[in-house]
Amino acid sequence: MGGFFNTFFYEPILNLLVFIYNTLPGSDIGWSIVILTIVIKLILYPLSKKSIESQKALQDLQPKIEEIKRKYKDDKEAMSKAMMDLYKTEKVNPLSSCLPLLIQLPFFWAIFRVFNDELSGKTLDMIYPFIVNPGTMNPIAFGFVDFSETNIVLAILAGASQYFQIKMMPNKPAAIKSEGAKDENMMAMMNKQMLYIMPVLTVVICMTLPSGLAFYWFVSTILTLAQQWYIFRNNPKNKENSGQGQVIEGEIIK
Repeated sequence: MGGFFNTFFYEPILNLLVFIYNTLPGSDIGWSIVILTIVIKLILYPLSKKSIESQKALQDLQPKIEEIKRKYKDDKEAMSKAMMDLYKTEKVNPLSSCLPLLIQLPFFWAIFRVFNDELSGKTLDMIYPFIVNPGTMNPIAFGFVDFSETNIVLAILAGASQYFQIKMMPNKPAAIKSEGAKDENMMAMMNKQMLYIMPVLTVVICMTLPSGLAFYWFVSTILTLAQQWYIFRNNPKNKENSGQGQVIEGEIIK
């Protein structure tokens, strides 16, 4: 497994980073990471697009899902059938939101290892023969930031970008007065807590890593924000919903 991972994930990303580093005037590691992140985002865009669209579709279905759970709470078989009918009618696959993320995990792990290894000054012994081996990579980015050391500012920027990325995802309270709305509002409350917990965790994690990784996290999240904005803006369902007027806030009937 280690050989397969190195051959198909670690080595291509490492060589792409070194190629960009060698090609850029001044061989700046900061700009190299920006360009590498853009290239990886473009390669993985079809998977990211599918994941973002599926997450939003599932969130849009939450009121109907909670209503089915309430209606068939004592009949699991009928609940499962109603759920499957709902997914079929709305053309939503509940697995399609996490499958693209799982496929992307090896890329994320490879990127982490490449940055962690090379920014820590380890040898570049997996460079392809047709790429010039620079020997070492200068960890000083933009002339003043040492990407091999931790950096609290970049960690906070990574956390802040994570906050805005989560905040952009739709998180509406229940719009229908029903007993099921109680569960929906509880889910909305949990999502609201994640809005703050995830950015804090991001800052804590990034404070323990070489700042090059925190910078990659920041740039990657900013690009994901742009992807989300573009996908939401061009989603036909969003355009339809935009003409339906203001959402009515839900109330829980006791």
